[in-house]
Amino acid sequence: MMISGAEIVVRCLQEEKVECVFGYPGGSVLHIYDALFKQDQVRHILVRHEQAAVHAADAYSRSSQKVGVALVTSGPGVTNTVTGIATAYMDSIPVVVITGQVPTAYIGQDAFQECDAVGITRPCVKHNFLVKDVRDLALTLRKAFHIAATGRPGPVVVDIPKDVTAQVCEFEYPKSIQMRSYNPVVKGHLGQIKKAVQILQEAKRPIIYTGGGVILSDAAPQLAALARKLNFPVTNTLMGLGGYPATDRQFVGMLGMHGTYEANNAMHYADVILAVGARFDDRVIGNPDHFGQEKRRVIHIDIDPSSISKRVKVDVPIVGNVADVLDELHKLVDSGFKANPEVANWWKQIDEWRGRDSLRYKQAEHIMPQYVMEKLYEVTGGNAFVTSDVGQHQMFAAQYYKFDKPRRWINSGGLGTMGVGLPYGMGVLMANPEAQVACVTGEGSIQMCIQELSTCKQYGFPIKIINLNNGMLGMVRQWQEMFYSKRYSQSYVTSLPDFVKLAEAYGHVGMKIEKPEDVESALRKAFTEHKDDLVFMDFIIDPGANVFPMVAAGKGLTEMILAEDI
Repeated sequence: MMISGAEIVVRCLQEEKVECVFGYPGGSVLHIYDALFKQDQVRHILVRHEQAAVHAADAYSRSSQKVGVALVTSGPGVTNTVTGIATAYMDSIPVVVITGQVPTAYIGQDAFQECDAVGITRPCVKHNFLVKDVRDLALTLRKAFHIAATGRPGPVVVDIPKDVTAQVCEFEYPKSIQMRSYNPVVKGHLGQIKKAVQILQEAKRPIIYTGGGVILSDAAPQLAALARKLNFPVTNTLMGLGGYPATDRQFVGMLGMHGTYEANNAMHYADVILAVGARFDDRVIGNPDHFGQEKRRVIHIDIDPSSISKRVKVDVPIVGNVADVLDELHKLVDSGFKANPEVANWWKQIDEWRGRDSLRYKQAEHIMPQYVMEKLYEVTGGNAFVTSDVGQHQMFAAQYYKFDKPRRWINSGGLGTMGVGLPYGMGVLMANPEAQVACVTGEGSIQMCIQELSTCKQYGFPIKIINLNNGMLGMVRQWQEMFYSKRYSQSYVTSLPDFVKLAEAYGHVGMKIEKPEDVESALRKAFTEHKDDLVFMDFIIDPGANVFPMVAAGKGLTEMILAEDI
């Protein structure tokens, strides 16, 4: 049967079992929008800005096991998506972004709303395509979904000129796909895995260091089984939170720039590190020269060979899917593994570090942001999906909300994108309609995509927005206070809106909370009485509250600044 390119796009989405597309219409994609109108299998969510479309598709993917899809027009439609694409790229999130393009004959002629989508997005995608022939469209989209979801996942852009969506051809969707130049390794090398087990047996001060790769490969059960068998301490990166239960005895907390005292010290002084789906980035290990001072052996499991030995020398590299490699490791450990008896002394040392209670904070007359996060955890029973923006509030959420399950912590780790929290909440609710969703944000971040309150009204997304409002760009102010002699250059936000009235103007519920004793009741009211409403809670917090512990830029993991040091 002969159908148009636009209809082929929609049929491909149906074949890939896509439930929803986040997008914004424009001239170059009108044929596709017309084809979407004529069917009811794929739902379209109309955002208010193309950046939010990709963020929502990204969160849809993070909170499920599916590929998120965004659809935008050419020119500014494409350029508005770049931040969202780069965010997904840095965190290895599978997203397919379909972009409109001017007709093929107009490409290179500076036509209205023309831009080089392939060129602009090349540095921040896993792959991109420009489709010039309608007969290539189905195969290209099949490749796009395959590339996005396999190996180390990532965003793929498919640029489709308007005339291609109008042309007709026979539709045939490829059942399977083989790409000569793309064959990611899945199974880890058995010899390397055996070598890893031998090193783990000899370890006196081991640590299991895990990152976002555990979440992406759905390897949380395998990680828990292996860690408990070994009885080694476990730490997560920001992206790995929930990969191992935060309430478990073996969990020593998040590590890195704002990691716990015990996690950072354990990581630094470990004699064997089992790194699982993590990349030793600058926010995790601090200064690599300082980190390299301690003699240790490193086992690194990752599906992406380019991530191994990139920043830290690795003794045993294991390339493969994290879940599969952990399964193999567990089988070998099960058959006669004997831990070094000195590990018991290592646990005593860790418990001593734990005794410092590095996340302790002083309750002030103002609302402390840490207290809000603790109460949010209590009120939601630790079962909420927590989306966050970027800044102090992000760190408070990561430190004080205990994630026991994977895919519940939805944030921009690698790129650090402000404005993601609200559209992330929309994506989560499309993937998990019955879920409790809390968007933890700040008065700076929320204003970057605040127009999505309109989208939330249109589709009835009952997100609970926890706005930790200190009247300034908190993390910028913290750095300026500590490292720039309190020269607060452009960190004040002096013309804030009345967020309660703003929320109400969009048709939502607004609350302003100014006293510590009102925090819990406001949260309970939002999650019970207003269960089905979007509630904007404006918490007026202590303007001087800082995130501790902190490892300053260029310092090592053991050179932490603790709250008690100030």
